[in-house]
Amino acid sequence: MTIWWLAYPLLGIFAGFVAGLFGVGGGLTIVPLLFMVYTAQGFPIEHSMHLALGTSMATIMFTSVASTRAHHEHGAVRWDIVKRFAPGLVIGTLAGSLFAGLIPTRPLAMIFTVIVYYAGIQMMLDFKPKPHRQLPGALGMAGTGLAIGGVSSLVAAGGGFLTIPFMVFCNVVIHQAVGTSAALGFPIAVAGTVGYLMSGLKASGLPEYSLGFIYLPGFIGVVAISFLIAPVGAGIAHKLPVKQLKRGFGVFLAVLATKMLHGLLTS
Repeated sequence: MTIWWLAYPLLGIFAGFVAGLFGVGGGLTIVPLLFMVYTAQGFPIEHSMHLALGTSMATIMFTSVASTRAHHEHGAVRWDIVKRFAPGLVIGTLAGSLFAGLIPTRPLAMIFTVIVYYAGIQMMLDFKPKPHRQLPGALGMAGTGLAIGGVSSLVAAGGGFLTIPFMVFCNVVIHQAVGTSAALGFPIAVAGTVGYLMSGLKASGLPEYSLGFIYLPGFIGVVAISFLIAPVGAGIAHKLPVKQLKRGFGVFLAVLATKMLHGLLTS
């Protein structure tokens, strides 16, 4: 075992807490950290980002389950929404992860940053949707899921950064939006993991203990701790006032967007 393997459980604490608190997979927050650790370990630079994305997506399968269980116990998961959202999310995520290398990164990242800033500002300002606004029908939910799944796969996120603002915009209570988002992270993660695993099987020069674009020591180290920590974050989420939780999530989104913008401007 290398000394670097000790860093992965620390990332797991962070990812698990964020996943439970905000109903996100935690992947978007640990991708930059995984990338730095992989680079420091001397992994091939042409594969480091793909490995960070693939490994992160695989961890979301487990943080999502742990977070969903905790939110379900509080009655905060809208399973009717999960059933309508899931098909589009799976198709979009699988397609995005398989063809990630064919899509220009910079334009996509710029669009993504704008979307995240917009969603974050809505949350921080406690945006009030029209009282009659409701979730769209089956076709609208499928199309929205397709788009969110595609974007989520390209940044290895559980989709909460887009599904939560979307549900709140459609008058879903914030606590239910957070809990439902946690459940939606699972189909996204499964489809994304399959895509990154398959696309990585053709890559040469991957580090030892890699399965496609999934680095197993990183995956195991993060999951072993995040699975235990996610319920802690979920428990705290249900103790916070609605407005405080919305503003906290808005700040969280703004920080992520700022990190991405900084990376774009300095790359």
